[in-house]
Amino acid sequence: MSQTQGSTGEQTVRSRAGERSARDPLSTDEGRISVSQSVVTKIAGVACREVGGVHDMGTSGGRAVGALRERIPGSSGPSVSQGVAVEVGETQAAIDLDIVVEYGISIADLGKSVQRNVKQTVERMTGLEVTEININVDDVYLPDEGQETAPRVS
Repeated sequence: MSQTQGSTGEQTVRSRAGERSARDPLSTDEGRISVSQSVVTKIAGVACREVGGVHDMGTSGGRAVGALRERIPGSSGPSVSQGVAVEVGETQAAIDLDIVVEYGISIADLGKSVQRNVKQTVERMTGLEVTEININVDDVYLPDEGQETAPRVS
């Protein structure tokens, strides 16, 4: 940066540094902060699951693998990153989510709520600008799907 003489020039230099920090919260006078893709993936996964009406995440194949993983003794259960794909740049992130919704929930309203919660949480925690959140509804959970029905004839 070139310095200009006088108080007006000094204010301009300070103003530019302040503007840079306001536009890019991950760049400071002390250095640069970088956030890895795996961090954004976990944050987005947790934020998505916080929204009522999201029953599960992932495609049918991913959920099947997660179910198998849960049955292995000592496993930590399903991954919070299941059903989440992200692209992270220097200052921006784009997120794709595969979800299973509970039956009876408005998919449009739920999608908007998920987008809002994920965007706010990722931006607040990472300082990245979330440019888009794409949601793919992979399935609808029916409460009696996982339960065996009693035989009608005995």
